[in-house]
Amino acid sequence: MNRNWKKSLKKAAAVCLACGTALTLAACGEKGASERNLITEEKESEKVVNMFSPMEKTDPDADNIARTASDLTVNMAEEKLGVTVAYRTYTAEDHQDKTYDEVTLDRVRNQMDDFYLLNPDTIQILGAEGELLDLSGLACAEHLREVVKTANTVDGKLVAIPQEVVAHGLFVNQDMFDQYDLALPETPEDFLECCRVFQENGIETPIGANRWWLENFVFAIAYADLYNGGNTKAEIEALNSGESKYSDYMRPGFEFLQELIDRGYIDAGKASVNEAIEGEGPDFLAQKTPIVMAYWSAANAETSYGKPDFNLQVIGFPSSRGQMPVVSMTGYGIGVNAEHMEDTVQVLDVMLSDEALQLYSETNQVISPSKNVEVDCIPALQPLNGRIQENIYVLGSNAGMNVEQWGNTCIIVRDLLNGATVDTCMAEFDRLQEEAQGQ
Repeated sequence: MNRNWKKSLKKAAAVCLACGTALTLAACGEKGASERNLITEEKESEKVVNMFSPMEKTDPDADNIARTASDLTVNMAEEKLGVTVAYRTYTAEDHQDKTYDEVTLDRVRNQMDDFYLLNPDTIQILGAEGELLDLSGLACAEHLREVVKTANTVDGKLVAIPQEVVAHGLFVNQDMFDQYDLALPETPEDFLECCRVFQENGIETPIGANRWWLENFVFAIAYADLYNGGNTKAEIEALNSGESKYSDYMRPGFEFLQELIDRGYIDAGKASVNEAIEGEGPDFLAQKTPIVMAYWSAANAETSYGKPDFNLQVIGFPSSRGQMPVVSMTGYGIGVNAEHMEDTVQVLDVMLSDEALQLYSETNQVISPSKNVEVDCIPALQPLNGRIQENIYVLGSNAGMNVEQWGNTCIIVRDLLNGATVDTCMAEFDRLQEEAQGQ
């Protein structure tokens, strides 16, 4: 596979990751986008701060437009500080347009806006390039969960802060599990047995999969011990130094995926082209398949899985330590040379304050990045939430690792779906690790 094409795919993968925060980030593609996709909206004001994000908003002051949770926190900052936040947005029209990440990298590097909503791989890239301000001095940073700091710290600097923690899990039809007297799976072995029973009872493909989220299985199996064994910092340092190999961590997860493919529990051909939720969602909602994977907010959204005709449960992915949530997050970052630096810092501090995050979290029913903010979740999400509240999870994105995780793993999983061997996939991780170390 051409390396430049892979890099484009990696950026596209991160776009789909950010669905948990903004459902319409951008379609994935490689060709240039037309100018009409980039919307700039500014109002005359003594104080204007420019925000670049994927959220479509054509009239910030229109009373008849539903306000998103993020909009509400922006309004709070505007009212408290007497500033205007000018929305600059990008939405790809189709898969041939530039990705949101491609556009964002260009805008940050050229200092075109003041602050940005960033995907994990762009946080890592721009942080390493020194393009993002260290946010550790903001008042809101004092209350962040450790998982947030870990995921968004580059070279010792906290370069991005999210408004929510995105947790991925397995969405399962509890009624179908009950029908065959199956307990919800804890380990990879449990999961294989459930799939075997479903298939033997006429469910040809037990797992509805898409081309973006199968890497969650890999992360859960690969990093269950790294993040929950009490030696996280040392293990990551060993990976970054080359003392340990990413491929050694990843191999069991890829072997597990290969077994799911070989047994027909996943249709690799469909999974390699399915878009998230659009591809596998209809069969899941029609109770033709009992298992899919998605992000936390999909359980709340009526356009996703918010109103199924069955008992929905959201659990962690199978691992040696039981059901394992996979956590990732987008984040707001400030350009290191932002034109309106002082006002921008103040705006972000209000938007990410506990008061604003409480409003955001209650509106979207999501996990807050602040350890001071807790929101009740719907019953379907309680199994996943329980594990997270126990601080049991793995990170799907970690800016402290010198090999970017989410996008790269997504691409290599795609290779597996398209016929690459596990050994070939591991060789690609070895290459990425050598590249990151400058070898």
